[in-house]
Amino acid sequence: METLRNRVTVEFREHLAIVSLNRAEKYNGLDLDMMYALIDAAKLIRRKREVRAVILRGDGKAFCAGLDFATVMRKPIAIARAFLPWLRKDNVFQRMCLIWRDLPVPVIAVTHGYCFGGGMQLVLACDFRFSTPDCQFSIMEIKWGLIPDMSASVTLRDLLPADVAMELTMTGRIVEAKEALELHLISRIDEQPMLAAEQLAAAIAERSPDAISAAKALFRSTRHSSERRALARERRLQLGLLLGSNQREAMKANFEKRPPAFRQR
Repeated sequence: METLRNRVTVEFREHLAIVSLNRAEKYNGLDLDMMYALIDAAKLIRRKREVRAVILRGDGKAFCAGLDFATVMRKPIAIARAFLPWLRKDNVFQRMCLIWRDLPVPVIAVTHGYCFGGGMQLVLACDFRFSTPDCQFSIMEIKWGLIPDMSASVTLRDLLPADVAMELTMTGRIVEAKEALELHLISRIDEQPMLAAEQLAAAIAERSPDAISAAKALFRSTRHSSERRALARERRLQLGLLLGSNQREAMKANFEKRPPAFRQR
């Protein structure tokens, strides 16, 4: 297990990486160290080509209470530097969320207690969101006279109609897990969401890592594309798979009725 900036731990179990927010005494409130640690964790996982799925969770009584304003506001210069994109597409606040969406492997968020503000935006950037029945959610920035600015403009539009996204953003109201599921903010409610996430990760790990990565790339890159561009992207990804050894191994294993032995992606 690796501990990053005393804020995030990463545990590797065969083909699975488990990332834990490790600031339980502050309800995993986001400070700059936590943000940079999340970015570091995603970079570490990207280098581990044997990883086929990621679970993102929080220690303690809650997944994440959102931005730790009291701590963050004591470092105005560091905040200003983190807010500037420095010729990138995103700044630190946005990158600590979008970096999980951009990983070539599926990321499953497991939430409990509550998931507010920046924590909500973090899980929105994951591919799946599993929740306990009693978890609460909120896009809470309006409480502080702000708008969500940690990539919600990118991730919310993939999940919600514009009027629903605006209502949740403009009121900051707390949404119970049942409603969050109905709104498609989360993927599943389970009494043991961590176990459910591990089961999904295990099922994914049985498939070709190349095909899993291509499937994520396909849906992430074509959602707002024209039909022509989406179909072209589909063909290019499929051609890459057809030319790869893992697709041949999947075919061979199916014909021989045995588990496949895939190479790393």
